Amino acid sequence: MSRTQAKKEVTLAEHIADTEGVSCRKDESVIDETPKAYKPIEAVMAAQADLVEIVHTLKQVVCVKG
Repeated sequence: MSRTQAKKEVTLAEHIADTEGVSCRKDESVIDETPKAYKPIEAVMAAQADLVEIVHTLKQVVCVKG
């Protein structure tokens, strides 16, 4: 979704729940960076399965927006 749509649709409580285990700001000003604003990585990788071989999967542990 777009950043504007994320700000309208995602609540602070959802953002806090979705970023559990990730060191990041958890306030209204960063709602546009919430995980729900992005396509699921599994869908992105599946769409290019004929182009890439998944070797490792990384987990986000920190997000800095400045």
